[in-house]
Amino acid sequence: MSILERISEPRNVSELSLEERLALVDEIRNRIIEVVHSTGGHLASSLGVVELTVALLSVYSPPDDRIIWDVGHQCYPWKLLTGRADRFHTIRQSGGLSGFPRRDESPFDAFGTGHSSTSISAALGYALARDIKGEDYKVVAIIGDGAMGGGMALEGLNHLGHTGTDMLIILNDNEMSISPNVGAISHHLTRLITDPRYNRIKKDVWNALGKIPSLGERVRNAAHAVTSGLKKTLVTPDTLFDDFGVRYIGPVPGNDLAAITGVLQRVSEISGPVLLHVVTKKGKGFEPAELDATGYHGVSASNGRKRKRETFTAAFSGTMVEMASEDDRIVAITAGMPDGTGLNRFAEEYPDRFFDVGIAEQHAITLACGLAFSGLRPVAAIYSTFLQRALDQVIHDAALQSAPVILALDRGGVVGEDGPTHHGVFDISMLLPLPNIRIGAPRNCAMLEMLLKRAVQFEENPTAIRYPRGEEPAVEFQTPESVEPGIGQLLREGNDVLIIGVGIMAPAALEAAVLLAADNVSAAVYDPIWLKPAPIEEIRSLAEACGRVVIVEDGSVTGGFGSFISSHLHGESVLEIGIPDEFQPHAPREELMQRMGLDPRALAERIGDFVGS
Repeated sequence: MSILERISEPRNVSELSLEERLALVDEIRNRIIEVVHSTGGHLASSLGVVELTVALLSVYSPPDDRIIWDVGHQCYPWKLLTGRADRFHTIRQSGGLSGFPRRDESPFDAFGTGHSSTSISAALGYALARDIKGEDYKVVAIIGDGAMGGGMALEGLNHLGHTGTDMLIILNDNEMSISPNVGAISHHLTRLITDPRYNRIKKDVWNALGKIPSLGERVRNAAHAVTSGLKKTLVTPDTLFDDFGVRYIGPVPGNDLAAITGVLQRVSEISGPVLLHVVTKKGKGFEPAELDATGYHGVSASNGRKRKRETFTAAFSGTMVEMASEDDRIVAITAGMPDGTGLNRFAEEYPDRFFDVGIAEQHAITLACGLAFSGLRPVAAIYSTFLQRALDQVIHDAALQSAPVILALDRGGVVGEDGPTHHGVFDISMLLPLPNIRIGAPRNCAMLEMLLKRAVQFEENPTAIRYPRGEEPAVEFQTPESVEPGIGQLLREGNDVLIIGVGIMAPAALEAAVLLAADNVSAAVYDPIWLKPAPIEEIRSLAEACGRVVIVEDGSVTGGFGSFISSHLHGESVLEIGIPDEFQPHAPREELMQRMGLDPRALAERIGDFVGS
């Protein structure tokens, strides 16, 4: 029986010898690599925290002690060691384990995550509740160096320093989140880990500590000596964190199991707020991931499928470079996702017109407004689900002030295995009520290119263009000559029912119409192209001719485009089809669409029943 198979609960880790824990580290890495290459998932980030996870469970006792992971894409070792090893092969699969911490999945997941920079605030909530109730447990937040630059993390840090309560922040510094980190905090951390004192201590103390055969009294004594050394040489009173009122310790090597365990033992005894700066290697133990941590951040399942059609992200990337070559007013902004959004090409060719603001979506939007008011044409590329964090800035800074910014919302709609924290299903409902905003939804890559090129021509008001993850549909369309706001396109004529397909749902609506024709139902299919200003008069005319209207969208049916159109129709029977009013789980996109009745065959059945009634 392997050591990993003997771990049925976290306390089993603390019962192992150092030699067994070192062997366990290797087993965990091998298991993660094996499963992720089959299921897909976040590989490099999880490989980097294996030693740190084992050390945490050697010192702390969850679920009594609260351990909170920021973002959560590095939680695979945690899941393996907290009673879920027998189900780990199901990670990110339908009905299986989530790829992120979830409170409803395990009592050891103290806080659900998926977006960044939340751990300090959540952990402080636990710590303050503990103090109010007179309870006795430890609270630890593990946050990456990229997430530390997020505004919410700094807000939590500010409040923690003010309260002075007992809490540990482990700053996991692997020099990147998804793409290499940027900003003053990243530079500050780089200065700390390149300090000659750190490298001297690492050589003289950490390596010696790692050679001790067991975690007995000698290791505790060595750890005490290490802590004393930290006080003299590594606790730097001029760090940013000391200014926040949080005691800084570090940097320490996070991939040295004995060293990080010994330091955690000592740090756990310190009162007040403490930040332990840990340096790890993203992709540790798997050479391809170590050499290309960005490429191995998220790994697709090895199912042999080859991409055949262009992706929306690739189309956006190419169009941005093309537009920038013709218009020097165009600038690009990303919130720490140049690779994910496809802006890496733009950054290479136009570095002076590219801004990676780090994990700071709110700042990204307001920065874009300032650039726009200075005569430039900023395009802010942000995942739909991450724009939720900047809704206030979209309203007050962009829409209210009529700023001509372009919001490129990648990952609109259901995204699949990353689950509810990443499904971009609320953007339509969020943005539709806003005055002074345009919203476009392209059905394929050609339409995305046309919408982008039209958007940069507007002299006022923000334009949001939302498009899905992955390849464009394998459906051929006649491309319109232009994409003027308030004008859509009739894709198929019909008499019995009008199907309005929003964005990526237009191809599905067209396929459903073909299926309906086999049952002698004549369905017209219409692509509005613009959700705001919507082509209301065109829709009214077509609706009056058909008598029945079905609106199909891959956004929330509550407050979505369907309800918006319904409010403008008079007397026609209307059926609104979209994402149900509940959070959708993780599963392949095709499976989720079928489950929600949004695939062509299910749409045909629902529309057929609607027409028959």
